[in-house]
This record gives sequence, structure tokens and C-alpha cells, in this order.
Amino acid sequence: MADAEGPRRQSLVFLLLYALASAGGAIAYVPFLTIWLPGRMTQLAGTADVQALGYVTFFGAIAASAGGIGFGWLSDRTGNRRGWIMTGLVLTIALLLLVPLAHDIWSLVAIVVAWQLTLNMMLGPLAAWAGDCVPDEQKGLLGGLLAFSPALGGWSGWLVTWPGFVSAEQRLMVIALLVASAVLPALLLGRPRAFPDLIAPPTARAVGEPRRRPTGPAVRMWLARLLVQIAEAALFAYLYFWFRSIDPDMHDNEKARLFGMALTIAIPIALASGRWADRNDRPFLPLVVAAAVSSLGMVGMALATGLDAAKASYLVFGIATTVFLSLHSSQTLRILPRSDRRGRDLGIFNLTNTVPSLIMPWLTISLVPGFGFDALFLLLAGLSAIAVLLLATMPRLR
Repeated sequence: MADAEGPRRQSLVFLLLYALASAGGAIAYVPFLTIWLPGRMTQLAGTADVQALGYVTFFGAIAASAGGIGFGWLSDRTGNRRGWIMTGLVLTIALLLLVPLAHDIWSLVAIVVAWQLTLNMMLGPLAAWAGDCVPDEQKGLLGGLLAFSPALGGWSGWLVTWPGFVSAEQRLMVIALLVASAVLPALLLGRPRAFPDLIAPPTARAVGEPRRRPTGPAVRMWLARLLVQIAEAALFAYLYFWFRSIDPDMHDNEKARLFGMALTIAIPIALASGRWADRNDRPFLPLVVAAAVSSLGMVGMALATGLDAAKASYLVFGIATTVFLSLHSSQTLRILPRSDRRGRDLGIFNLTNTVPSLIMPWLTISLVPGFGFDALFLLLAGLSAIAVLLLATMPRLR
């Protein structure tokens, strides 16, 4: 009867443990893919390292896409999210420790592709687990907590590369320990309060209750995230070259600090925005504002001629985009109507994280050589503006 008398609440302890587990995914792939793997590629491929890394990125994106959908669907069918998460965690760590044993390019590619599959064996069911446990009244708070994921991923990369902390050969071991420390508490200690209606099959819905169709809000949310993710992927890949074009003397450490600053500042903003959305029952408005600010940040980057203006514009873009992606991840759970297909559907949404890696290089190659980064940023700003329109005109869901 308590649920009928007031807002439903999942325990804050579980929400914190879940956010930490979600951050375990970022801790797994950010330092590995951005620091360790490129260096290993150079050792094995020499001057062909960029091409070899392209193979890993391409096949890895395909594996991640297939794994997210496939293992999400399997966790739907079996109804055992924890089991799949635990299995994925164990295999992810095992393959991570196996990577140094690859002594040629194609064996390394094979292990990394398998690692992408097992990582998504963990992440796909983990994302669906939140839909099983977190009511709509707290999805904004959940989105704010998820903003810790990219920040902890970035901080873990900073930690494992700290001079004198660990050797290059020990970095993967430290990453594996960090991932296990992040994910295991939720699996072993998490005791979420049960909300039967969140996992009720469609046939158990009340007679006459309207069924939300995924063809409207879900498609809008998917497209909006895809458009923003294309911009985020482009900046993630080419931020170094853009800053170098403005100031060739800008130190790499300054670029890294700026990137980490954006991720860190986004955390309190995402938390405040998510709590506001919960209290006012306006789940999509913070997404609209964040996408709009992100678009303005890219316009500022296109117009920037000095380093100070460039850094300020990037901070605006980076903070707003991180807030958008964090809140979007939790509010997506609101518009997926089928609990028995939640894992599969979230796997389809995960395509918005992998498809941009296939689209973004062609946009960059087409625009930057002839028109410069300014034209690329204006195009990306336009894509984010379309995302604003998609979300601003979305009907309110009850």
C-alpha cells in the first residue's frame, strides 16, 4: 500500500552500488582502448599502427553491437541479469589479462574482439538491471549518478599512468582489479527493493491500461542520442588535432586535464538536473537544454580563433554532452514498454554508441581537408540542433 500512497523509491545504497558497477565498464575500456592498446599496436605494427588500430576499432564496434543485443536478449530470456553480469565480468578480466600474450596483430585483434563481446555480456544485462529495479520517479537521479562513469574511466587512466605507480606491464592487472572492485559490490551486496510492475510481462498489465508504443518516443530518443554521439565521437577522436591546429605548443597534459575537467564538472550538474527532472516530472527537458548547450558549444568552437576561447567552448560542449548522455541513459528506460525485451532493446540503443565510430571518419575526411574543423563543428552543431527538436517536440509520458 505504500507505493499507492506516495512516490516509490529504490534504496540509495543500491543506486550508489549500481552507479559504481556501471562505472566499472568505463574503467575497463577507457584506459585500455585509449592508452594501452595504441601503445601495443605501435610495438607490433610499427608505422602501420594507425591502420591496425582501425581494424580493431571496426571489428570491435561490430562485436560490441552484436554482444549488446545478443546478451541483452539472453538475459531477457533467462531472467537472470546477475548471472550474465558476473560471467561477463570474469571473462572480461580473463581476456584483459590474456591480451599481452598476443605477439602478432591478428591474434591481438582476435582477443580484443572477443573481449568486446564479453564486456558487453556484462554491460548489456547491467543496463537492463536498472530498468528492473529503478522506478520512473528516480530515473533522473540515476542518470545523474551515471555521470560518474566517464569521469571514473578518465580518472582510472590517469591513475594507471601515474609516474612510478605501476609499470607498463602491470597496468592491465591494475585495470582488472579496479573493474572487479567496481562491479562486484553491486552483485554481492546489492539488495534492491522489488517493484513487480517493472518486470511484469505484457499480459500481466491491467485491463484497459494503455500500452506505450516504441515507434514514437523510443525512435526519437534513439535518433537524438545518435546525433549527439556522432559529435561526441568526432571530438573524442580529433580533439588533439584541433587544439594542435590552434596552438601547436599546447602540451598533451593540458589537453588531458581539460578533458578530465569537463567530465568532472558535469557530475554535479547531471545530479542536480536529474533530481530536478524527478521532482518536477519533466524527464526530457534537461535533455533538451543539454543538447542545446552542446550545440552552442560547438558553434563557439567553430568560431574560436584563440586558445582561451577554444578551451572555454570545448568545456561548454564537453560538460553539456556528458550531462546529456548520462541522463539519456536512464530516461531511455522510461520509454521502453516491454520488460521482457528490455535487454534486447537496450542493446539496440547501444548501437548509438558504436555506429558513430563508423560514420564519424567519413564526415571528417569529407570536410576537414577542404574546409577545416570549422565546417565540421558547424555540421555537428546542426546535428545536435536536430536532436533538440526531436526531444523538445516529444509528447509527455505519464
